[in-house]
Amino acid sequence: MTVPLEIRMEEHLITSEPFFVPQANEIEIGLAAYANGLPLLLKGPTGCGKTRFMQYLAWRLKRPLITVSCHDDLSTSDLVGRYLVKGNEAVWQDGPLTLAVRVGAICYLDEIVEARKDTTVIIHPLTDDRRELPVEKLGKLYSATPEFMLAVSYNPGYQSVLKDLKPSTRQRFVSLNFDYPPAELEKEIVVRESGVDEILAGRIVKLAGMTRSLKESGLAEGASTRLIIQTVRLIGSGIDTVTACRSGMIESLTDDPELLAAMDEMIFSLF
Repeated sequence: MTVPLEIRMEEHLITSEPFFVPQANEIEIGLAAYANGLPLLLKGPTGCGKTRFMQYLAWRLKRPLITVSCHDDLSTSDLVGRYLVKGNEAVWQDGPLTLAVRVGAICYLDEIVEARKDTTVIIHPLTDDRRELPVEKLGKLYSATPEFMLAVSYNPGYQSVLKDLKPSTRQRFVSLNFDYPPAELEKEIVVRESGVDEILAGRIVKLAGMTRSLKESGLAEGASTRLIIQTVRLIGSGIDTVTACRSGMIESLTDDPELLAAMDEMIFSLF
């Protein structure tokens, strides 16, 4: 029995307002892009709020949000769909991108540069005036509904020659740049997300800021807002502060003994 598209989309609706604090005019730009049928490109470091922004935008627009975490093995069939054998027959199953195009959902491709180049080409007809998705296995060309939106994200900090968006792809998008919020705003976010007191939140935020300063010393990336929140949640569950900082934040950043020792000193200086 085939489940109607409307029912399948209910699980992708965000029914309660996600907590999101804008740093600039990203909400206004996102809404304007949607109103004009334009795709969005979100750039920024890990855990800085890109996915939360998309959740908030989907809630604000009252549209289903279908998120795809891109990876090296992501194929065109993973996005568009494939035939599956059920019983004695082959049944077509829409992929997340096709599903979003057909029902007018927001399709969010997270870390798009991780996907194979031959896979990302499939989005090109959806990012210009055509707003079309060719499905070769079905011999069909789907026109996106007016409610459909495509959004992608990536982390410029991990850019390389082999993993970067081609100019022909980048120039199809409205781009939004995200970064970690200023310390006071980040503290407010941590307090709201975790329920800890402002003093503890402020110290953990300061520790994260100190790790971010190590990028010039060989650390690939400093602690994200996400890591701060998970650290304070460990503390709130009874884990002692030093252990929580190590397990919830520091050990997730590197395996380098010298960098770990340097960050241990940061912990002891604060706690």
